[in-house]
Amino acid sequence: MRDIIDFYRNASLLELGAEADKVRRQLHPGNVVTYIVDRNINYTNVCVADCGFCAFYRRPRDNEGYTLSFEQIGAKIEEAKALGAVQILIQGGHNPYIPFEWYLELMRYIKRNHPIHIHGFSPSEVDFFSTVFRMDARDVIRELQSAGLDSIPGGGGEILVQRVRDLVAKKKAGADRWLEIMEIAHGEGMKTSVTMMYGIGETLEERIEHLERVREVQARTGGFTAFICWPLQPENTPRMSSQPKTDSTEYLRTVAISRIVLDNVPNLQASWVTMGMKIGQLALRFGCNDFGSLMIEENVVSAANTTHRTSTAEMERLIRDAGFVASRRRQDYSLLTTAA
Repeated sequence: MRDIIDFYRNASLLELGAEADKVRRQLHPGNVVTYIVDRNINYTNVCVADCGFCAFYRRPRDNEGYTLSFEQIGAKIEEAKALGAVQILIQGGHNPYIPFEWYLELMRYIKRNHPIHIHGFSPSEVDFFSTVFRMDARDVIRELQSAGLDSIPGGGGEILVQRVRDLVAKKKAGADRWLEIMEIAHGEGMKTSVTMMYGIGETLEERIEHLERVREVQARTGGFTAFICWPLQPENTPRMSSQPKTDSTEYLRTVAISRIVLDNVPNLQASWVTMGMKIGQLALRFGCNDFGSLMIEENVVSAANTTHRTSTAEMERLIRDAGFVASRRRQDYSLLTTAA
């Protein structure tokens, strides 16, 4: 770890970028940059986790709290499919008033009436289900999978070091538990993504520790398909609004060091949603081979007033202008379109 920290601290931005780009070219020798069309459906904003960085959630009995009906979710899926979506990302708050059967019925309802790839329920949600419904996490995953869940997103990872989680998300799955649930999911044959939200009070050593821990799990399971990182968006957050907002240089350095450390995770996604299009394009020269999602709907980051929007035509133009060939993909990174 020491050498990596020294490299991060002392290498120039361009040196870091060049090293990360070398790893990207080894893993993806062609000139293709992928993206996906999906929709992020937040089924409930009611949550008892009280994360200090979240501007989206509402406490139980808040008059702005909601839980979507199956029909509302189905309508959102059909709208997304009409725009070319090949998956939905379904996540929500830790809502103690929803029974487990509701989630299973939701999966069945979607597969029966609006068939699409379901990428859903982060490790923090799985841990919450396990606790509230007094079930083993493996059984939670198995039941969701048999009802129709296809893959698990890497949300709720933040920084996978317990000191940091105790500061910002004490009521959510701890660092060890988060990784344990991912490893269980991989053992059940599910692929997952993995994330890092930085700038929440961690040290550089803790940021690198997060990457090293992800790398160790990947070495054992091979179950992570992609890594995504982004900085805290402090606007409107309950307890983090005084936290300084990190800049684009730090984002590019963090992306680059992530690509260098996580050379066993095949794909790295650019976070133009938080950083904007120009930095998203630059990230493609700092190790990223994926331009992320069209994001037909996004609620959590936008609650902090920092979401950027685009269209498929614009995404493809941005990828081409950065010197790459654009191709639409599925969740497993298989290509849907001929690169253009």
